[in-house]
Amino acid sequence: MKKLLLCVSIFVLLVSSASAGQKNPVAPAPKDKCSVCGMFVSKYTDFLAQIIFKDSSYALFDGTKDMFKYYLNIKAYNPSKTTADIDSLYVNDYYTLSPIDGLKAYFVIGSDILGPMGKELIPFGKEADAKAFMRDHRGKAILKFTEVTAATLKELE
Repeated sequence: MKKLLLCVSIFVLLVSSASAGQKNPVAPAPKDKCSVCGMFVSKYTDFLAQIIFKDSSYALFDGTKDMFKYYLNIKAYNPSKTTADIDSLYVNDYYTLSPIDGLKAYFVIGSDILGPMGKELIPFGKEADAKAFMRDHRGKAILKFTEVTAATLKELE
């Protein structure tokens, strides 16, 4: 139990080291690809997610599911980076289509809305919007950033 609490504490510390606001979101260029699946992200900007590093490099994603795959296993996708290197993390609010701080977003899972890669975590800046969407689209749960795990992503496969 102590090991679990230590792991959770370390995870929360790493997550709190990244926040949106220091670096601005980037607009994807036509040739930018998802850092996980390789799809061209400019075709799917409604579902755009992005991680911006302190050195101004960035990783773009065609959906939040791929962003979480990358974040939760960053060394597999970018061996030169760690979560401590992250400056900002953005996801597009499903209703406004505007970039919001991904660390503060509410993610609906299990809805009837599909993203470019199928089942998706649907992000919202406001909890009330997430609750309304969950009712309207048969969502199963609303999760905060730190509640999304590898097991959560497996449920979306």
